[in-house]
Amino acid sequence: MKYVTANIVVVLWAFVFGEIIDYIGSALENTTFNGTPVGITAAIVAFIAVNGIYLVSKGSYSKSKSN
Repeated sequence: MKYVTANIVVVLWAFVFGEIIDYIGSALENTTFNGTPVGITAAIVAFIAVNGIYLVSKGSYSKSKSN
């Protein structure tokens, strides 16, 4: 359950940060703010990155501990 909860927190924070980045970017570029697609994209990218890093480092950590 801890793993699922950690992933939910990562997705929520990535969505929030994506919204903030889009808001600042739209203000700087004088365009309309439409943050939902950017928030969803940020959440998906963060989910894939965090789990990918976890899976890669998990394999190397267990090999180094067994030596």
